[in-house]
Amino acid sequence: MEALTPGKVGQTNITSATLNDVARVAGVSPITVSRALNQPQLVRPGTLAKIRAAVRETGYAKNVANAAGSRLVALILPTVANPIFADMVQAASDKLTEAGYQLLLGLAGYELWREEILVETVLSRRPDGIILTGTLHSDNTRQRLETARIPVVETWDLTASPIDMLVGFSHEEVGKTVAARMLEKGYRRFALLTADDPRAGRRNQGLQATLARQGVSLVASDVVPTPASLQLGRDGCARLLAAHPDIELIVCSSDTLAHGALTEAASRGLRVPDDIAILGFGDLNFAAFTYPPLSSVRVDGTAIGALAAQAILDRLTQAPSATSAPTLTNTGFELVERGST
Repeated sequence: MEALTPGKVGQTNITSATLNDVARVAGVSPITVSRALNQPQLVRPGTLAKIRAAVRETGYAKNVANAAGSRLVALILPTVANPIFADMVQAASDKLTEAGYQLLLGLAGYELWREEILVETVLSRRPDGIILTGTLHSDNTRQRLETARIPVVETWDLTASPIDMLVGFSHEEVGKTVAARMLEKGYRRFALLTADDPRAGRRNQGLQATLARQGVSLVASDVVPTPASLQLGRDGCARLLAAHPDIELIVCSSDTLAHGALTEAASRGLRVPDDIAILGFGDLNFAAFTYPPLSSVRVDGTAIGALAAQAILDRLTQAPSATSAPTLTNTGFELVERGST
């Protein structure tokens, strides 16, 4: 695993900002702040905007827990329907439990506005740290987390401008690696079967950029909603083959979609990989046991979860004046070639 250059580092201590602090910054009374936070429909828009700006500036969060030091660390996932996150959740939970902390799991979907609402709710519980999935967030979410003064770890991606700490891998590099290797094997007629997921989109961009440098264009692309399922994989594969029966390789954004594509190919009497090749992502526990065994991209969810939790714990045990470098780690990936390609 490769250490990255540190970026912006969040503060260690949970914010001590009070309702009075927000009122002072906004230039209103504490009762007006309370009304804005609890009954915003009763507050004039201009006043509400000033109060919300003051909340962001001070890092204030409603204290539902009544005291700092909740012994809770929140992990925000897009979904639990995708099994690729299971190892991460288990590893993070194990690591935190050993240290006397509990994992609070939140599901934000794949929309930034849902994550924004959930982050605000989580902050009201005064967590000791937050682990996020991905690096794409709304401006308001970034501002709230940068002023919350708790450790934050973004995972499953890399970025040059993390909120605080980072544990993940480059999706663009995954796409580039897949394209280069499949071109090397002689494939030229590529199709994408992809979920509507921003991280899958980054992999697809890397793949298409590498293909373009070799003068190769995608034959077709089929986008399915999240979360992925075997049925969506079958249906997507069917649409691709109906429109472009000469496809040589379908690159799928998940093993689940790839499994569906394998099933659809078998139902049509197609030989994999002789008639069509199929590649997945995630190297889930069934990938090696499909027929034929599924080629996939392996990522280490266990390492991501454990490293993210440890980064939170390390920050929490530092002295308030500690200035040691944050944990910014590239966990990498591996292209695992099996019988489907």
